[in-house]
Amino acid sequence: MVVVKLLLEINDLAVEVNGKEILSDIDLNIGKGETHVLLGPNGSGKSTLFMAILGFPKYKVTRGEIIFKGEDITNYTTTERVKAGIGVSFQNPPAIRGVKLRSILQMESMGGIPENEELNPEMMELVTKLKFDERFLERDINLGFSGGEIKRSEILQLLAQKPDFIMFDEPDSGVDIENVELLAEEINVLLDKDKKPGMREKSGLLITHLGYILNFVNADTANVLMEGKIACSGNPAEILEDIRKEGFKGCVECCRVH
Repeated sequence: MVVVKLLLEINDLAVEVNGKEILSDIDLNIGKGETHVLLGPNGSGKSTLFMAILGFPKYKVTRGEIIFKGEDITNYTTTERVKAGIGVSFQNPPAIRGVKLRSILQMESMGGIPENEELNPEMMELVTKLKFDERFLERDINLGFSGGEIKRSEILQLLAQKPDFIMFDEPDSGVDIENVELLAEEINVLLDKDKKPGMREKSGLLITHLGYILNFVNADTANVLMEGKIACSGNPAEILEDIRKEGFKGCVECCRVH
């Protein structure tokens, strides 16, 4: 049996949206147990990279490959990628009328359509920990949820899914300090941060604009996207400090690590 050290490997990736190239020459390697952060100004292509990794049809890969767990998933459907072990927390997920939060949690935790909607004790403990109750579980997903409730619901669903690779799209945006700390605690669980480095199996990629979430979740590597390309990669603390001093334009002069 071959041990795959790299969980996600992106080689020379180029992506078009509606015929316009948004990303080009993207190379990104994320090993098992690693957490990467993706930084960049608005419009730099951060969300496009997320969607391309997820396999959304609108985001067309015109060159390169996406390797996950040693398998080329470039042409996989989104469903196939999720089944392979990719999860995501969206910044602004849609409301889903007619689907209860309880139902989606049961399906994700059981890996299919359940015989009943009773959640197991472990799942109910997580529900309580994320400040939900039985009444909230009966609500339609994201319908009328506050910003903090949406963020907590997204993390709760990921805890039920237990993916191997998780992408977080601005988990710290529009959330108060109390909720950020609560979300960060569970993000650390999702990313195996409660285990010793050599025992971590889960990996992650976080999009953040200001880097506030990194006060609570340690990242191994920061990658800066500028105009659809990775301008620089390196130590998250050092790169964030440079960005605060010089802005994102200073990242263009950084030496690429990969």
